[in-house]
Amino acid sequence: MVNKKDEAKFEDNLGELELIVKKLENGDVALEDAISEFQRGMQLSEKLKKTLTDAEKTLVTVVGENGEEKVMKEGE
Repeated sequence: MVNKKDEAKFEDNLGELELIVKKLENGDVALEDAISEFQRGMQLSEKLKKTLTDAEKTLVTVVGENGEEKVMKEGE
């Protein structure tokens, strides 16, 4: 079962990642906290990448009148 945190929206994940990056860029974070924040940032980055990849696949697939899916090619 997927928990609520795993179902966070793309924008929420992106916002959290931006906050982590700012915190790490500031340099006012203890080493242990920086490592933990970095790891969380990498997890968020992977989720964002997967969401974008899935969205791209959805956008290039068109469902025809007969229910058959067709992958759109560039220029169509």
